[in-house]
Amino acid sequence: MIFDAASFEFRPPPEVSRARRVLIKPNAAYPVPHPVTVSRETLSTVIEGIRRISDADILVVEGPNVSQKTHEVFRALGYDFPRITVLDVRDCLCVEVENPLPKPFALPTIWVPNVVLWSDYLISVSSYKILGSVGNFTLKNLIGLLPPNKYGGDLNQGRAMLHQLGLANVVADLYYTVPFDLGIIDARYKLTSTTDPTSGNIEPWGKVFVGPPLDVDNEASQIANLTTPYLQLIREAKCTVT
Repeated sequence: MIFDAASFEFRPPPEVSRARRVLIKPNAAYPVPHPVTVSRETLSTVIEGIRRISDADILVVEGPNVSQKTHEVFRALGYDFPRITVLDVRDCLCVEVENPLPKPFALPTIWVPNVVLWSDYLISVSSYKILGSVGNFTLKNLIGLLPPNKYGGDLNQGRAMLHQLGLANVVADLYYTVPFDLGIIDARYKLTSTTDPTSGNIEPWGKVFVGPPLDVDNEASQIANLTTPYLQLIREAKCTVT
């Protein structure tokens, strides 16, 4: 569903009321404001919506693409929310999860923070970014969950292994291996850039997309007539999954 950003009120599905632990993966890899990252307004609305119906622990997890720790990036973005636990992927204990696809696109197993598996409800909150005419939405946002020390080494390499394998292939594998329950695209503003994820043309859009991650990413792509390669790969793989 598409909502007007100015009046957006997050109404969580009933499953959230039964959850003991809710994990949010925001698109917040840089200390740069929306639309490079998720706006404080949208993330606050999501957290408030959860709190209205649940006393679950809320874990907010990110793997920054800068040297600062997640809590430092969050502080720069104004993410000063009470009663949440902020986790840096680089400090998490990670576990190896088997890819259920008979023919994985890139990774037969995937390392993810163990808190992802411990959580009862998973939410990906992304900004609306078009990089090189390709959509980058809630499923692409999950790349930030992958520990850099397993996929490229130090910070300067930026998960180089994943780029070599093809990010669209990795995202398609993630969709099937670590299924998220809900996707939210913060499209208060839209960023269009050639290659730099931290700068480009910014224009107001005033929308928020909410729904299953695959559905919202499809909708966000179609509404702007975008090519989003990982969506095509996910569709191709659906017939192979039992």
